[in-house]
Amino acid sequence: MTHSRFIAYQPTQLQMVDGRATQADDASITDDLTVLRSHFDALITYGAQHGAERVPDIAATLRYKAVIVGVWDVSNDAEVGNAIAAWRRHPQLVVGLSLGNEAAFGKRATFEELGHAIDNVRAKAPGLALSTTEPFHLFLTDAALPLMSKMDFMLANVHPVFQPWFPTASDETAAQFVVNVVGLLATTFCGPILVKETGVPTAPASASYSEARQASFYRQLQLLLPPTATHAFAYFSAYDAPWRVADSHPVPGEHPEEAHWGLYDEARRPKPVVAVVPILQH
Repeated sequence: MTHSRFIAYQPTQLQMVDGRATQADDASITDDLTVLRSHFDALITYGAQHGAERVPDIAATLRYKAVIVGVWDVSNDAEVGNAIAAWRRHPQLVVGLSLGNEAAFGKRATFEELGHAIDNVRAKAPGLALSTTEPFHLFLTDAALPLMSKMDFMLANVHPVFQPWFPTASDETAAQFVVNVVGLLATTFCGPILVKETGVPTAPASASYSEARQASFYRQLQLLLPPTATHAFAYFSAYDAPWRVADSHPVPGEHPEEAHWGLYDEARRPKPVVAVVPILQH
């Protein structure tokens, strides 16, 4: 976490439409990762199927330094197997697995089921660092304590934009909120904490979102939360995903911002925020 710069990534070609996933091919993933590589050398993925299982192999050819492989459905033996196989092929590159993304929040799995998933993978892949991802407030509940005792590191989603005060707050205040949450999480979890999702979408403007505010937020967060061995943040997310407007969400209601979280648009063009992220020298 100290030496790598993470970004949350899902292949641009992988989309969920009417409950059916499209397949991402190697060429498209290669194009995605080539664009990112000058600013990022570490990835966090969301699934290990529909082509996403190929991300670690392609990342290896592009000299990425770390990949945390996501498993969307922890009950899917094939997907879990794909993630473990990626670690076995690239044990120095695949630094951990995220078994589920907001699965408890979205009521796709219970804390107990997520704990069993960690136990099952640990039995098959001893030595592989394991975690899951949830909104930070769930990790602060007593119900999450048994699960956290099984995790080797924490992946937390910390979104100031969903706080009621965000529209009128400064970007420094929004970034400080992330820092404060990390400090609070550290009182209940003794391992490394990586903020997997944070940031500001670039639209709609009616919700106080803009490209300028996205760039300003990350400029502040870089100053207030420099990476260490115990805490860091990932940039969220790599690319815009227009298809997500019609996707299902754990929270009822329309969520037009889901299309606009990217640091790059769906055509892989950089937004102004990319200029805030220093180019890597290695």
